[in-house]
Amino acid sequence: MPQTIPYLDHNATTPCDPQVVAAMAPYWSQQFANPSQRGHRPGLAAAVAVDHARQTVADALGVTPSQVIFTSGATEANNLAIKGICEQRLPQGRHLVTVATEHAAVLEPCRYLERLGFTLTVLPVQPDGRLALDALAAALRPDTVLVSVMAANNEIGTLQDTAAIAALCRQRGIAYHCDAAQACGHVPLDPTGWGVDLLSLSGHKFYGPKGVGALVARPGLALAPQLHGGGQEGGYRSGSLSPPLIVGLAKALALALEDQQSRGQRLRVLREKLWQGLNGLKLPAGVELLRNGCPTHSLPHTLNVTVAGVDGARLHSRLRRRVALSSGSSCSSASGKPSHVLRALGRSPAEAAASLRFGLGRGATAADIDQALAAVQEALPLAGVP
Repeated sequence: MPQTIPYLDHNATTPCDPQVVAAMAPYWSQQFANPSQRGHRPGLAAAVAVDHARQTVADALGVTPSQVIFTSGATEANNLAIKGICEQRLPQGRHLVTVATEHAAVLEPCRYLERLGFTLTVLPVQPDGRLALDALAAALRPDTVLVSVMAANNEIGTLQDTAAIAALCRQRGIAYHCDAAQACGHVPLDPTGWGVDLLSLSGHKFYGPKGVGALVARPGLALAPQLHGGGQEGGYRSGSLSPPLIVGLAKALALALEDQQSRGQRLRVLREKLWQGLNGLKLPAGVELLRNGCPTHSLPHTLNVTVAGVDGARLHSRLRRRVALSSGSSCSSASGKPSHVLRALGRSPAEAAASLRFGLGRGATAADIDQALAAVQEALPLAGVP
């Protein structure tokens, strides 16, 4: 049998919790009706399941059910938020602001709007990945209609000061969108208390199913729909809803909140054990370990390090049979390009390629950490120079 290797890539995706799978099971083939068809009992039962899931998600985030718009994931939620608010507010202005370390699902919709005539400001970050609030304040203009800054970075785990960002936007009547895909289920979220106008999340990032997410919108905030059709989700997102995925999303979020604090504390200890272990490795001459991101304001389960002085492709080639990790986001890994997040921190292309993102998960153990450290130690002498 093939050897089981530690899975340390939970920022890319998480395994679906068995309790989530069980909760979804009846809605695949037994209670399979379309929730939009409330004229008969099976359809009504499906609608009730969706309504209950919507209430669960709303309660978890401290919002009302009417604020929750179900989507296919955070990418769709981001597109609906960014394009929807900009199209809706066309008479008010055509300027939007985001940050260089955002996920492609934010940067690409912004660039799309720029090609259509909007003005886009992409702000740099400080060396630890955090946005300087004075830089944001200076970038805001009378015609700014949207600011999009994520809650937690998917590659380096850095947490932004979302409440302070929201306050700056609120003072000027600017909509604030927060991509919380990496933060949701891992750190406390308070979209209402923070003053966030739009917040995106994705089920598969917190032990739920792939293919489902949500956009949480402030009450009274108008958006231009991006999918037109039957008018589901209050007209904001047409298309038949998937009860099993929506039920799974709600169950996963409820479970994530139950152990969020204890899981975070445990994984933070393991993360620091990993960091200390990496610092204790015997490094070849000319090789240096650099930690990427803010060590204090960060997701408890995320560690990103640059192994400066080695060939990144060789390093990852040596590691892939021993441990499941990545060099950055799933998008950058698929494109083969060096991480734009690490480049924004000042890493060179070679350094970005020679970086390791460790994403610890609910089932992570000290033995997994030891196995990962042994794999890195054996790979280093064979990685060569860039």
